[in-house]
Amino acid sequence: MKKKWMIYGAYGYTGKLLVEEAIKRGHRPVLAGRSKDKLIPYAKKMNLDHIVFNLENEENVVNIVNDFDLIFNAAGPYKYTNDPMVKACLKTSTNYLDITGEIPIFEKNFEYDQQAQDKDMAIISGVGFDVVPTDCMAKYVSEKISNPTNLEIAIVGLGGASSGTVKTMLEYFTMGTLVRKDGKLVKTVDKNTRRIRFLDKEMEVRAVSWGDLATAYRTTGISNISTYMPLPKKMANLLKSQGQGKGKDSKQIDMSKMMSWIEKNIHGPDEKARLRGKSQVWAHVINDKGDSAQAWLETMEGYRFTSIAGIRSVENVFKLKPKGVLTPSLAFGKNFILEFPETRRFDSIEEYLPLSSH
Repeated sequence: MKKKWMIYGAYGYTGKLLVEEAIKRGHRPVLAGRSKDKLIPYAKKMNLDHIVFNLENEENVVNIVNDFDLIFNAAGPYKYTNDPMVKACLKTSTNYLDITGEIPIFEKNFEYDQQAQDKDMAIISGVGFDVVPTDCMAKYVSEKISNPTNLEIAIVGLGGASSGTVKTMLEYFTMGTLVRKDGKLVKTVDKNTRRIRFLDKEMEVRAVSWGDLATAYRTTGISNISTYMPLPKKMANLLKSQGQGKGKDSKQIDMSKMMSWIEKNIHGPDEKARLRGKSQVWAHVINDKGDSAQAWLETMEGYRFTSIAGIRSVENVFKLKPKGVLTPSLAFGKNFILEFPETRRFDSIEEYLPLSSH
């Protein structure tokens, strides 16, 4: 019997990529979202069933979710959509997946682990570029030495961002840049920049609040974690501008205007950029004895990766039937990443040879 599942937020930039990948792999998900003006024409175009609903009425959400084996939430920022959807899934024993990179969402969902196990269902957040590649790499390098105490992860090669991604970054800008220290999430007091040797070149990176500060801690148990990436100047300036409001009311107006500007002006990479782009991940661990290990990963552009990883995750939930609140690598294994096209993992830079361009 075929499983019935839904993509919520199906008409967003990433939602549409997920829908296209699902159809390509023979699935027919039900499409859902709160805007009938955006959802209905898109569902008709894709020849898929649809449901228009928002997440404000808890009873209504539960009644809808109860009809499905799995909900894939593609509607961010997840600080607004995660809680009502996860709670509905827990009440109905419906598997839940999303593509969040929001640290507070990971942390909150981990609290539901026992409930999810008791309900015989899975909750797996971050099944896109946030955080499948980095989570699998964290697990991989953590097993190379005994009792690792420190983990560093760096990412490079992310191209343009979608409006949803930038909106989410702005929502959490006031949280500051975090690291995990002695098991606790704490703000860094400086820029925390360093140079890292990626597969093809050395680059300067800066600390960022990537989802692995939550997920890699869960996956590996390592209590000191830092995550890095180069931050494009345009993005840095956009984020910096959020601190320029004077007074609470002014800041609220600034945020509202910023969100509106993002909606109109930021649209994510086009198909050509998604097909051409490459991403890299570097992961490094050390322990108290001074032992260390590292590894590198090359994979495809982030949004393209997310569409493929998301649908493969749906298939794996139905196939493997994981239970509880899990990270991608705990649910599907550290080598899940190697199932993806154009993806290679290296234990040394000397092994690396660039693939011929497409």
